[in-house]
Amino acid sequence: MRNILTTGLRRLTHDEPNFTPGSREATVLVIAAQKGGVGKTTTTVNLASSLVAHHGQRVLVVDMDGQGHVGACLGVHDTPNRPLSQVLLSPVKDDILHAVVETPVEGLHITAPDLDLSDVEPILSGRVGREHILSEAMRTARTHYDTIVIDSPPNLGNLTLNALMAADEVIVPCDMSLLAVSGVAQLLSAVETLQDRLAHAISVLGVLRTRVDARNITLNEAVDEALLSAYPHFLLETVIPINSALAKAQGVGSPIHSFDPRCRGALAYKALSEEVMRRLEARGRSRQRRVR
Repeated sequence: MRNILTTGLRRLTHDEPNFTPGSREATVLVIAAQKGGVGKTTTTVNLASSLVAHHGQRVLVVDMDGQGHVGACLGVHDTPNRPLSQVLLSPVKDDILHAVVETPVEGLHITAPDLDLSDVEPILSGRVGREHILSEAMRTARTHYDTIVIDSPPNLGNLTLNALMAADEVIVPCDMSLLAVSGVAQLLSAVETLQDRLAHAISVLGVLRTRVDARNITLNEAVDEALLSAYPHFLLETVIPINSALAKAQGVGSPIHSFDPRCRGALAYKALSEEVMRRLEARGRSRQRRVR
């Protein structure tokens, strides 16, 4: 913690070069859930890598979870120029690109794993405009990527608030449990609050069913009924099954499309990337019609 604060103070007296804007215009997706263990990071990593592999995109994953699991899932242990925690706590406007490192997947970059993010949460509480820090730090990064995917912590603290405020769209993973359905309601309520009170134009891209075990027919039907009843327009068609290959891929630090491209998990995340692209394209057409 002392290192985070002293580094920030030193930067007040040293000029640093700015990153040059690029020519792209990224869509920012946040994968957010109130409940842990619903496949949030698994979805972040494999959706991002599928957008690269199957749609030729240049993608950045922003890991806002202090556990650093995004880096572990991709076999990344590099040290950045400046970790994300220091970027967020900088006393002057900083750039998230300082925290970015490459992955073994060409075209896929991430912010480096940063265990100090757990110390950032309480410090942000005292910052003026704390909910906009990440979005400000991502301004230049948006011009260098086609899509930015944010993996948020499994709570509604300051880091998740920053992730939601920096995003254009939110995907809410939900495993097949009624407790997870309750978490979806809380998360979507928070999104609605940001839309109304902070005039933030974030949209719900969809609710994603994850860790689906086809053998649990009765439970699956109950969860499906609850989700369809509450969120008929938000529920994504794609379903992510329980698949041992997904856990094995994480264990060796590989996205599923590289580890076993024919397994059920890989096919499901490929289908998710296609559904996400369709929904984003429909959003774009809708916005064009409103402008006209």
